[in-house]
Amino acid sequence: MKRTLKFAGAALAILSLIAPAKASDVIRIGTTAGPYAEILRYAGDLASKQGITLKITEFTDYTVPNVALSQDDLDINLFQHQPYLDNQIAQRGYDLVSIAKGIIVPIGLYSNKINNLSELKTGASAAIPNDPSNGARALQLFEKAGLIKLKPDVGIKATIADIIDNPKRLKIVELDAAQLPRSLNDLDFSAVNLNYALSAGLDPKKALLLESADSNWNLVFAVRAKNKDNAALKKFVEIYRSPEVKEFTEKRFNGTILTTW
Repeated sequence: MKRTLKFAGAALAILSLIAPAKASDVIRIGTTAGPYAEILRYAGDLASKQGITLKITEFTDYTVPNVALSQDDLDINLFQHQPYLDNQIAQRGYDLVSIAKGIIVPIGLYSNKINNLSELKTGASAAIPNDPSNGARALQLFEKAGLIKLKPDVGIKATIADIIDNPKRLKIVELDAAQLPRSLNDLDFSAVNLNYALSAGLDPKKALLLESADSNWNLVFAVRAKNKDNAALKKFVEIYRSPEVKEFTEKRFNGTILTTW
C-alpha cells in the first residue's frame, strides 16, 4: 500500500512538471460608461478564451480612473486620450504611461434647438467640457466649424482665454463632461463626448459637427510605469486591437466610433 501511494505521489509530481496548472490572468480595467465598456466586454469575451479574465469597472467621471490606477485598484485603464493623461501626470504626479492606442471617440456639437450651425444667432450660448484637454479639443472643433478663431499654435492647451475672434459673440460656459447632454435643454448647443452622447440617447449622425478620422485625440491604454512590459496586459491589448474587435466596433456603432488599427 505504501509503495502504491509512493508511486502515485511520484507520478503526480512528474505530471505537474510536464503540464503545470495555469490559473487565468485576471486584469482589472477601468473605463467610463457607454461604448467604451461595451467594446471592452466584447474584447473580454475573446480574451477569456485565451486565459484572461477581464474585470471591468465603469466610472462616471474622468478623474477617478487614474486615481484608481495609481493606487493599484486597477491594472490598466482605457478612457482618456494622451493630452488628458499628460495633463493628469503633470498636475498630480502620477507614474503612469500609455502602452497602446485604442479607439477614436469623436467629440461632437449637439443641439436640441437648431439643425444646422448656420441657424446660430448672435449671442448664442454653448458649453464645453471643463477639463483642460477636452475643453481645448472642443474649442478646436468650434474653430473648425468657423465659429471662433484661436491664438496661432495654441493647440491642445487652448482655453476660452485664447479666443481671439468670436464673430457670433458666443457665450461659452464650461461644464462637467457628464452634464453636457443635459445642458442641451438650456443652451443653444454643446460639445459632447461620444460616450456621454450615446448614453444620453443622442444620435451622432444628427450632430451639427463631428470630429473626423484624422483626429489625434484617440484613447490610450494607460498603466503604471512599472507594468508597461507586463505580458498579460500586452496580450490583452493585442486581443483588443484585433480584426474581430475592429469589425464589432464598426458594425455595432455604425461607423461613429473609429479604430486606430
